[in-house]
Amino acid sequence: MNCNDWIAGFLATDPPRSKSLVVTIFGDAIVPHGGMVWLGSLIELLAPFGVNDRLLRTSVFRLAQEGWLGAQRDGRRASYAITPEAMARFVHAYRRIYAPPNVHWDGSWTLVLNGDGALNAAERAAVRKELLWEGYSVIAPGIMGHPAADGPALDELLKRLGVAGKLFVVQGKSMRQVSARPLSDLVAEGWDVAGVAAGYNQFLAQCQPLLAACAQPLPPEPAFVVRTLLIHAYRRVQLHDPQLPVELLPTPWPGALAYELARAIYLRVYAAAEQHIEAALRREDAAAPAAEAAFFDRFGGLS
Repeated sequence: MNCNDWIAGFLATDPPRSKSLVVTIFGDAIVPHGGMVWLGSLIELLAPFGVNDRLLRTSVFRLAQEGWLGAQRDGRRASYAITPEAMARFVHAYRRIYAPPNVHWDGSWTLVLNGDGALNAAERAAVRKELLWEGYSVIAPGIMGHPAADGPALDELLKRLGVAGKLFVVQGKSMRQVSARPLSDLVAEGWDVAGVAAGYNQFLAQCQPLLAACAQPLPPEPAFVVRTLLIHAYRRVQLHDPQLPVELLPTPWPGALAYELARAIYLRVYAAAEQHIEAALRREDAAAPAAEAAFFDRFGGLS
């Protein structure tokens, strides 16, 4: 199988929704170049995936309605950029996608408690939704927890939702002096680890043929399509992974294998893909910036 066969098979059997594909391209390709793109360049970038002008305009309109993108006009031309409110979420999500899954456990749990009912119904719903997205689980009514919480990310989340100072946030460990169930048992009750593993195994089966297919350098456009579909498939699984510590996961954990596969393929195609991205951006804006330095930290370093 060559890369063109793999691309054709992916688009025929698992075609990405245009709106979701736009999100993937913004996160993987546009944010490193300043987070803004002219509509003409975006049309060019989406064309190889079979997304026509009408579908693209509908997708960016909906993303703008949802607060992810902001639109500006310059005469007859339009540009789209990640809104300041959404940028922090984009950066956090994509930093997580490219980071190695090597979180270790010190035996403690982070618990978020709404003990005295300080939140109203809308705030409770928003906190629950965002914490579930961050990989937390409902431990008991009014209590959500995670065994490897990212403290700064949790603080940013609570501030963004306007509930900082309204919740109790504590860390706890099992008491050795007390005979009790181990806290590790909470994993089986709170997370669908088997479902996440199945998603990773599907990714491995779908993308493993790419490793051999991309052994030789690709032209810029196919390299961009491969890189985009790779990250699109990987992020669909990875962002549903609760990021539990390795000590609480089955061995071997397919998430680790999926990361290594995604990294190996990305390293083979990213540079040629960058040529296509920069050419598309600079056809509409000659001053479009090159990728920022942080881009080259992805997957532990692009080299």
